[in-house]
Amino acid sequence: MVYDVVVIGAGAAGLMCAVQAGYAGKRVLVLDHANKAGKKILMSGGGRCNFTNLDTSAQHFYSANPHFCISALKRYRPEHFVELIDRHGVEYVEKAPGQLFCAHSSKAIVTTLLTECEWAGVEIKLNTAISRVERRGDAMQLMTALGKIDAGVVVVATGGLSIPTLGATGFGYELARQFGLEVLPTRPGLVPFTLSDAWKARAAELAGVSVPVAASVGDTRFAEPLLFTHRGLSGPGMLQISSVWQPGDELIIDLLPGEDAERALREARQQHPKRQLSTWLGERFPKRMAQSLLGWHALPEDERVLAEQTNDNLARWGEQLNRWRLKPSGTEGWRTAEVTMGGVATDDISSKTFEVKGMAQLRFIGEVLDVTGQLGGYNFQWAWASGVACGQSC
Repeated sequence: MVYDVVVIGAGAAGLMCAVQAGYAGKRVLVLDHANKAGKKILMSGGGRCNFTNLDTSAQHFYSANPHFCISALKRYRPEHFVELIDRHGVEYVEKAPGQLFCAHSSKAIVTTLLTECEWAGVEIKLNTAISRVERRGDAMQLMTALGKIDAGVVVVATGGLSIPTLGATGFGYELARQFGLEVLPTRPGLVPFTLSDAWKARAAELAGVSVPVAASVGDTRFAEPLLFTHRGLSGPGMLQISSVWQPGDELIIDLLPGEDAERALREARQQHPKRQLSTWLGERFPKRMAQSLLGWHALPEDERVLAEQTNDNLARWGEQLNRWRLKPSGTEGWRTAEVTMGGVATDDISSKTFEVKGMAQLRFIGEVLDVTGQLGGYNFQWAWASGVACGQSC
């Protein structure tokens, strides 16, 4: 079997690339070892898929080469993808500023991509293992469960290591190393934190409680909600900061973002001297959370009315509320990570065509590359943009 383009991976980037190459008149084959196309799309966003972010720009991505993603993102913007799904009648909602989700089900996005593949004449073969990929002069050859396949171009769109239950493997990294490319260290990103000992028990008591926070590691800060779980901390704020957190790093969590807790307590002492600290906390946190804070940090004098609180004690509470310091024991790992940090280094990849420099018949796109977006639809937009750039250039 001979094809102009063989795409390895039937995910977001792979299908998008295949569509573009197909419409360009190429004979295109998509191969995947999974039993279903777009598995990660289907489960993302709680089954509703945050398929793009209208505010997408390079500043929302992590990479050893922060300029690499600029070209593709500029050429294929969020509004271009919105135009695509509008043509297919996909209904969507803006759940947070810029974050677009399917109104009903992620299946609509997969259906759109598969329909486009059909219209573009793209062949898709699932449940197909690939045992070997080799260079054959200016072309490529693959040994697969379907037999020997010759390709003018092979596009690696295998994704990262996150959520192995969906079929994630390191195959793309193995191929990169086989052809002499550097693979930067990988680790889970956009992943919940785990706690140990006393803090794990405390979090478990509050499992299901969500509060707005601002979480920081070093100079990086995200102001988004925190969710307590039976094993630790999750929610958008924790997922965001996990992408820059390294084992041993201290998290600083502001439980009252936008409010100077010490100053507010002093003002409350002056204006409402007979009020209890517990009442003040109860006005700012869910009841369970307020009670837990008292249990974690209270001293005997905290039972007194605010008028009897010392400046030192109010300062102590201000520090606990605005700068809660915590060292997670780790993260939930690949099992629940939404993305993979690191990956194929971009130094030897063209930012315009995504071909390996000096080897145009081999290309890498999407999450397998060392380009990782923040939470909020950015990773899907990178998949669409890199897929389009590569597919149009094949």
